[in-house]
Amino acid sequence: MNPILLIVFLPLVAAFVAGFSNKAFGATLPKILTTVALFTSAVLSWTIFLPFVAGTASPSVTPVFDWIRSGSLDIVWSLRVDALTAVMLVVITSVSALVHLYSWGYMEEDPDQPRFFAYLSLFTFAMLMLVTADNIVQMFFGWEGVGLASYLLIGFWFRKPSANAAAIKAFVVNRVGDLGFMLGIFGTYLVFNTVQIDEILRLAPGMSGSTIGFLWFRADTMTVLCLLLFVGAMGKSAQLGLHTWLPDAMEGPTPVSALIHAATMVTAGVFMVCRLSPMFEASPFAMTVVMTVGAATCFFAATVGLVQTDIKRVIAYSTCSQLGYMFFAAGVGAYGAAMFHLFTHAFFKALLFLGAGSVIHAMHHEQDMRHYGDLRKSIPLTFWAMMMGTLAITGVGIPGVIEGLPAIGFAGFHSKDAIIEGAWASGNMGASIVGMIVALLTSFYSWRLMFLTFWGKPRWATSEHIQHALHDAHGHGHDDHANHDDHAPADHGDGTGGYHPHESPWTMLLPLGLLSAGAVAAGFIFHGAFIEPEAGKEFWKGAIAFSEHLAHATHEVPLLVKLSAAIAWIIGLAGAYFAYIRAPELPAQIARSFSVVYDWLLHKWYFDELYDLLFVKPSFTIGRFFWHRGDEQTIDRFGPNGAAAFVASGSRLAGRMQTGYIYTYAFVMLIGLTAVVTWAIAS
Repeated sequence: MNPILLIVFLPLVAAFVAGFSNKAFGATLPKILTTVALFTSAVLSWTIFLPFVAGTASPSVTPVFDWIRSGSLDIVWSLRVDALTAVMLVVITSVSALVHLYSWGYMEEDPDQPRFFAYLSLFTFAMLMLVTADNIVQMFFGWEGVGLASYLLIGFWFRKPSANAAAIKAFVVNRVGDLGFMLGIFGTYLVFNTVQIDEILRLAPGMSGSTIGFLWFRADTMTVLCLLLFVGAMGKSAQLGLHTWLPDAMEGPTPVSALIHAATMVTAGVFMVCRLSPMFEASPFAMTVVMTVGAATCFFAATVGLVQTDIKRVIAYSTCSQLGYMFFAAGVGAYGAAMFHLFTHAFFKALLFLGAGSVIHAMHHEQDMRHYGDLRKSIPLTFWAMMMGTLAITGVGIPGVIEGLPAIGFAGFHSKDAIIEGAWASGNMGASIVGMIVALLTSFYSWRLMFLTFWGKPRWATSEHIQHALHDAHGHGHDDHANHDDHAPADHGDGTGGYHPHESPWTMLLPLGLLSAGAVAAGFIFHGAFIEPEAGKEFWKGAIAFSEHLAHATHEVPLLVKLSAAIAWIIGLAGAYFAYIRAPELPAQIARSFSVVYDWLLHKWYFDELYDLLFVKPSFTIGRFFWHRGDEQTIDRFGPNGAAAFVASGSRLAGRMQTGYIYTYAFVMLIGLTAVVTWAIAS
């Protein structure tokens, strides 16, 4: 059997079996089935990817079945495999397989494990359908499938109101982006008379300079199509304006956060822009918009990440920021660098999320970093895994500034440098400078997370989660407060509150170890295939609009640009060390002195409050108006309720006429006969 069929459909089969079996086989069989299916898909994906890296593989299309035939619209469900697909297959299946294994330990006590593992596998299948699509309608199927599965996973703990609200928010915000994507698909078919991706990309350059009617005026055809498609990418990849769902998605279980934010849903928009890159190349204005939105998102999310106290939200805003990097790389034409950062980001961001989950597991579900401290001694394996992820995301490495010596560094070092240098080489120095600033901010908030979590004095005694756990362990529940002080464990003045964090089980630590290897080595091993001029051209083979000229120009940027990322991470590290180790009272003093700026960042630039004012409250007001005035007071009043009231009144009136006396009935009959005779005579 063709391996691509197994890669795509094994997760679907596993999802159906795990989901429909419910709890008939307990939790063990669904876990084993889904995990084995994902590891099988991951191994097969690497066997497809590595030949592309070696230059021995060629693109292929595997037909599955005829899907839609209507006039000139002929859609065959096919699985497209080229270098771009191979990259995404490795990222999706590898991270998903490790998330499945990690979930064995993290979700061990959850009673709904079969449902959870079914959702995970369904999510993976939908993403695989998206990246193997041979036409944009099939891509949209996977696009919407990912949206559905993310709704199910974010709201997995459906008895938790905040999880339900987050799931609905993600679903609704993505519907806004999906409207743009649908209009882009309709417009693309209207212009090219086909939905086949290879045919569209072949014809796209010839449409430069043409115009199309849109919203009562004529505009450049490719600009309109690309901007509509990019709106879809903005929603799925949480770019500025449609980003508000991303942090709230943290309400789902931590493995879900890793899967959504590292390898699957949020990278769908980047993949789509790179897949359709010849279309975007035909519209300089659309490219500028992509670059601008990406750079703005990059900066916005990094500033918000500076002040977050929830460990998962810091990493979530970091994801939003790194996605901005990918988009502004695509916007300057460095599609290889964009995909390279997507590739490396999957490893170190999944590592950071799963590492954060291990910390939360050790701290009895406490997520506020202000209640952590000195955990490196209690959970050393998790600490070193998080350290590898932090070194990767902050871009630690030695630039190749000396002739003959290669650049050496962690995964993020290679891909982030490629984006900054590519932006500078393309002439977009402003975007490059934004990338440098964001690299500094990324280093600061990443090391801030590490210092608050693993260094300093223990602050565990201040955590309500831990105190409740200790009280339960001493034989009484949360509602038993009568002897609270008598039964509380002794603090001993060390800030631990008598609590002893524990390392996670092997099912959680093994994925951390494997992802650590990717965070360390993925950039150094694969940078040539993704971004080097000759190797990149041979690797991509037309899968993206790879520019050899830009790849060569990247090597000619000034020395200061090459050193900028290294300088940024060093300054960020030094600043975080001084603020959270040497002078831990300093952040609070700065927050008080610059309270307006601090509140601005803490409230995420007030986007949620603005949207609540402009969209949410008016929608509820309009809804309540139509509910009370339209539904209850008009439709129900004069419709079913009115008819029922009329029948009830008529019944009561008829009831009054039923006296039970013969002479009353005879009188009524006489009146009736008189009326009939009168009518007969009159007519």
